[in-house]
Amino acid sequence: MNQYVTGAVIKKLREENNMTQVQLADKLSVSAKTISKWETAKGYPDIILLEPIADALFVSVTELISGNTVINSNVSANMLRSHFYVCPVCGNIIHSMGEAVLQCHGLQLQSWAATTAGRSGGDGRTS
Repeated sequence: MNQYVTGAVIKKLREENNMTQVQLADKLSVSAKTISKWETAKGYPDIILLEPIADALFVSVTELISGNTVINSNVSANMLRSHFYVCPVCGNIIHSMGEAVLQCHGLQLQSWAATTAGRSGGDGRTS
């Protein structure tokens, strides 16, 4: 039977997300041995696990099956350009598609940049 998702793709995506087999197994409620079997082509995941696997690896099911990660390079529509500003006084939230200098209640607001899900190294603040 042909595999709809290869172990090499699962392993590549798991490693790109700095995840161990144990960590991925915990997210999917399977054993680390099961993950190892998938990655070494000694077995493959049940089709009902495709969506949870894709979610755990921060890709779509289509990307998981094809093995190709889709990156939006359209700068004008790329949400990674988003910046959020939150007023510490009133809690107002302002969204901007790029850097801006904004004030609320006489305070200059700090930018909170958008990050890729699961790949943030910190709290999202830009200095």
